[in-house]
Amino acid sequence: MENLRRKMIISYLKRKKTCTLKELMEEFNVSSATIHRDVTLLASRDAIERVRGGLVYNDAPDANGSPAAFQERVVANRRLKMNAASKALALIEEGDIIFLDSSTTIYELALLLTHAEFDHLTVITNAVAVMNLFRKFPPHWSMIGLGGNYDPQLNSILGDSALEQLSRLNITKAFVSGFGLDDSTATTNHERQAEILRKVLDAADRRYLIIDHTKIGRKGLYRIAARGGFDAIISD
Repeated sequence: MENLRRKMIISYLKRKKTCTLKELMEEFNVSSATIHRDVTLLASRDAIERVRGGLVYNDAPDANGSPAAFQERVVANRRLKMNAASKALALIEEGDIIFLDSSTTIYELALLLTHAEFDHLTVITNAVAVMNLFRKFPPHWSMIGLGGNYDPQLNSILGDSALEQLSRLNITKAFVSGFGLDDSTATTNHERQAEILRKVLDAADRRYLIIDHTKIGRKGLYRIAARGGFDAIISD
């Protein structure tokens, strides 16, 4: 019985990519002590990986080659991010040229896109985790991964080369997130990321800020755009 449950935990996590211990307790209707025993054993076999706040499947795109800090951000407030991302998905249309930034909120949107059925879609991104998802996108889609300097903290591509490449690209819809949103401005704490996002928003026909409610009222160091500069602000 225990072996069967542990196999089911691996299957569940493989499908979900990340989850919390509480989710597993509810899904399999077992105690905290039981889940902790199962997780400890599975982690010792490298079937899963423990991060702060939850677990990731070892072959999940966010775990494969991504820094631990990124993995931890994927788990944090994941249900809120998923709710916001599902609303954003409804805005994407056949033939769009979309930009996806390197935030974990937008990564949830990229995960949803792996199950979308558009015939033609172009994805532009500076997110290494999204680039790693490309093999899961339909083969007739196009992806443009920006080149430039790799930032391991953000797991993203930044810098002058990426900015120059963006200046030559058309974007129909940009989906971005940030550290915070107050009454006037969307902000981030990363200067080079702010440069990328401002360039993206300048190039985009439509601009969408995807942000969960825990970030509303917060203010980061660097300005991304005025609140009124977005066509829509989407939250959980």
